[in-house]
Amino acid sequence: MKIVKPETVGLNSSVLSNIRNYLDETYVKDGKYVGTLTLVARKGEVAYLDALGFMDRENERPMQEDTIFRIYSMTKSITSVAVMQLLEKSRFRLDDPVYWYIPEFKNVGVFQAGVYPNFLTSKPERPITIKDLLTHMSGLTYGFMYRTNVDAAYRSSDTTRPDNLQQFIESLSELPLEFSPGDKWNYSVSTDVLGHLVEVVSGLKLDEYFKQNIFEPLGMADTDFSCPEEKLNRLASLYEHNPSGEPKLMEVPALDVKFLSGGGGLYSTMSDYYQFASMLLNKGELNGKRILGRKTVEYMTMNHLPDGKDLTEMSESAFSETPYAGVGFGLGFSVMVDPAKSQTLSDVGEFGWGGMASTVFFINPKEDMLVIFLTQLVPSSTYQVRRELRSLVYSALK
Repeated sequence: MKIVKPETVGLNSSVLSNIRNYLDETYVKDGKYVGTLTLVARKGEVAYLDALGFMDRENERPMQEDTIFRIYSMTKSITSVAVMQLLEKSRFRLDDPVYWYIPEFKNVGVFQAGVYPNFLTSKPERPITIKDLLTHMSGLTYGFMYRTNVDAAYRSSDTTRPDNLQQFIESLSELPLEFSPGDKWNYSVSTDVLGHLVEVVSGLKLDEYFKQNIFEPLGMADTDFSCPEEKLNRLASLYEHNPSGEPKLMEVPALDVKFLSGGGGLYSTMSDYYQFASMLLNKGELNGKRILGRKTVEYMTMNHLPDGKDLTEMSESAFSETPYAGVGFGLGFSVMVDPAKSQTLSDVGEFGWGGMASTVFFINPKEDMLVIFLTQLVPSSTYQVRRELRSLVYSALK
């Protein structure tokens, strides 16, 4: 990947070097993160790309520029782009009920009482719409929330380890919603449902749709739902935070993945995700290939929470991949609405998302800048590196 002198794109080299010093001294040298890969780009040029530590601690293999990472929920942004591509072809409308396309959701109820599998439910005030899925206002949830009887049901049902998207949808539609669609914001499996919607509307399996309409046009050669055997030597090991010592190695299958999770199933590289993020920063186009319309990207990256509210005012979640204060939500991304309230160096309109293994990207259209941070530590809430990165990066602006 070509790297330019930071000053040519309005960044200070010596201040940018603080990123390496801080990450190394705070996280990598003492093993909190086994390895990291960080990119800062501005005005269409990469001004900073730096690898620290190991991609594989056990075999002492250094982190490399072409290392393959599990990006988990950074998959959501790609699935959301796929959905909006189909919207641009008028294959549906955002306010269409989801059950028009996925009939299993026609009779889903809202939780009132009970435990799995015996629930008392009520009829929702209105059906789940496609926009509800894009904004995480569907009433769906995640099993790892450990907050309600509904998320406990997710852990007990076939939604945890489905063989395919159809089986996942069938199991999910038998469980109640946390709330009536549109009433609240709750981080959830909504984007996995969107992945199935893409399959239903396009007639393609999700991996094929991604390949034909996003990956190949953008040159994302290493992004897929599994890591092929010939690339396993480039796959970073996955680790779990261990409060009493160094992170624990996790054994996670990388081959022959059957469940195509639009919410968290992709593997990718820094180079590939940089292509995707650059397309978004360029309002849907990259290297002469248009992936989305300019107005579509602008619409996706505005705050869609009711009355301009932020997540503190709308959230039902115990966890998400972004802080809540001063942050709204668009169609597949968090959106900064009040930097002062967030107490984070940023601008109104910055958007992005992160993944379960502590990866993150954020894009600042006002500064024509994007940042991608890749590592492999579960859970992503272990450290506050995402906020720290903003301080380190934004302070380098000249």
